[in-house]
Formats: sequence, structure tokens, C-alpha cells
Amino acid sequence: MVVDPYSGAYADAVVAPNHWSQHSGQTVIVDASAATKVTRDSYSVRVPTPASTPVDSAGALSLFAPIAGTPDPGSAKAIAKDIVQAKGWGDNQYNCLVALWNRESGWNVYASNPSGAYGIPQALPGSKMASAGPNWQSNPRTQILWGLSYIQGRYGNPCGAWAHSQSSGWY
Repeated sequence: MVVDPYSGAYADAVVAPNHWSQHSGQTVIVDASAATKVTRDSYSVRVPTPASTPVDSAGALSLFAPIAGTPDPGSAKAIAKDIVQAKGWGDNQYNCLVALWNRESGWNVYASNPSGAYGIPQALPGSKMASAGPNWQSNPRTQILWGLSYIQGRYGNPCGAWAHSQSSGWY
């Protein structure tokens, strides 16, 4: 949403306030979820393509995941980042994983839903995660290890799972 800083009015796709044309070089930065450029009159909006484009297990272009950033030390995301790196996957795979599990559970180790899905990866049923450790109900590391094993076996990598989730609404 764009708001006129002078009047507080919302931008209109058809009519812009006259004082907007008095300013040159305005820039709008948009998140890097797609590569595009839109130009109208003398204004342009460009969305950059991320330097490392995520691909699915077959090497096809997957849908972009937002850049996750640096996780807080000791957090579930930090544990996941360490495991992703140990598997030899890059930051793009970590970005896809963060986006996927943000949507699924918000990284809540106790997340559950009426279908029986549980934990960070929303395993269905949650008891499947017992194969990764007896503390599956409360340990983020156990849940992450199970979740990444599931993702690798079914989708090849987190970006493959993210692409599937983006197209179907589930993984």
C-alpha cells in the first residue's frame, strides 16, 4: 500500500496528486519473492531475483522463499540451520525450510491441529517422530531431524517441499 506522505491519501492507480510529479527518483523496495519490473509514467518498481535461485529435487525452478536471515542462537531455527548445513545444503534450502515451517507451525514444538498433525514439521500423526527419538513431543532437534529426513525422502530437499506446499497448500 502506498500513502501520500503529504496528505495521507492512498495512492490511486489512475490519478496521482500533482505534487508527486515534483519529486524525481522515488524508489519502492519490494521483497524478492519474484523477478519483475513494472513501469508507469516515470516510476519503476523492480523486484530483484535472488542471487541463488532455489530448485527442487529435479533441478526445476521452485517458487522463491523469503530470505530467512540469521536465527537466534539456540533457537529451533538455529538448530535447523546447523542440520541443513551439515547435510551440505545451502542458504537457499534453509530459506525454503523456514518459510515452510513458518506456515506449518510457526516453529512451535507443541503445535497441533485437529487432524493429529504435531510439532514443528506437523507430522501426521505426530507419533511418527518417535522414530527420531523418544523425546519427539518436546524436543525441537528431534522434530527437525525427523522433518528433514521426511522432506529429503519425499521431496529431495526443503525447496522441493516448499514448491509443493506453494502449489498444493500442503507438503
